[in-house]
Amino acid sequence: MSDIEHRIMELEIKNSHLEDTIEQLNQIIFQQQQSIDTISRHLEQIQNKISNLQESNDKELPEPPPPHY
Repeated sequence: MSDIEHRIMELEIKNSHLEDTIEQLNQIIFQQQQSIDTISRHLEQIQNKISNLQESNDKELPEPPPPHY
């Protein structure tokens, strides 16, 4: 095998490893984005619940007693 053939084969091997690595990283990014989306939906639900609780508490509070002179 000539030197050029050897170098080409080494480059093809490296290229194959890089393609595998890129595919693995893409999968990780995809999974992370799914997790971020899920967390964002949960956060929005929690914010809505807190807002509803605050509104209901504001409505249920009685008027403060009038000041006595």
